[in-house]
Amino acid sequence: MRRVEILRVDISAGKVERLTDHVAEEKPLHIFLNKAHYATILCSPTNLRELAIGHLLSEGVVRAIDEIKGTSLKGEVCRVELKSDVDLEKRLERLKLHSRVIVSACGGSKPYQYSGKIRRVESNLKVKAKIVSECVNRLNFVAGVFRKTGGVHAAAMYRADGTIVAFAEDIGRHNAVDKVIGIAALDKADFCNCFLALSGRLTADIVYKAGRVGLPLVASLASAIDTGIAIAKRSNVTLVGFVRGKRMNVYTFPERIML
Repeated sequence: MRRVEILRVDISAGKVERLTDHVAEEKPLHIFLNKAHYATILCSPTNLRELAIGHLLSEGVVRAIDEIKGTSLKGEVCRVELKSDVDLEKRLERLKLHSRVIVSACGGSKPYQYSGKIRRVESNLKVKAKIVSECVNRLNFVAGVFRKTGGVHAAAMYRADGTIVAFAEDIGRHNAVDKVIGIAALDKADFCNCFLALSGRLTADIVYKAGRVGLPLVASLASAIDTGIAIAKRSNVTLVGFVRGKRMNVYTFPERIML
């Protein structure tokens, strides 16, 4: 985030004053796979390596963190080298992913990708409703950039007992999710025994990303969208929205939520 000069107008008091305020930043992240440009993501300039890794995992380009031979980050360029047994060209063609720009309002995945076979998450995870509520509402307290700017989304990954695995903020809700996935993957987290909490809407791209890496439960302060519910049903993901105060809406597979 950065500081800018503003003119604050208080209509009720009839006052105008000059002061400084914080605003969220947006920068490009250029991802190269095996020396070729893969994508440019417009994002908040934090956790860039984790964003690149999480994005590749959640989009299905990389199936496991062990397929990555090495990474390097220099400025706004992240280079990812895959192991020699990964047929990158074949995967990109199958996923219909090519060199492109992903803006902060777009999740990157295309609608047609949801029409084919989707991975079904296999997990015995069960989480107390109280823990889900506490973890989601905790986002408001740990999201420091949001409190200062009001211009970013927050996401976190938790274990069933409520212990935090990863946390990130970004101007794009999908970027925040990818950062969390990347942080957790680098820490060798067991995704099938964790759940995702976020501040943004539960759209198809968000649920698709969670299901792709094996997260069995996604909960948010915000609402669910019909496409997000449809993907959750197909991928065996428990979807929980409007987690506010002592209430929540469970849209799919409620058996994972314990009272």
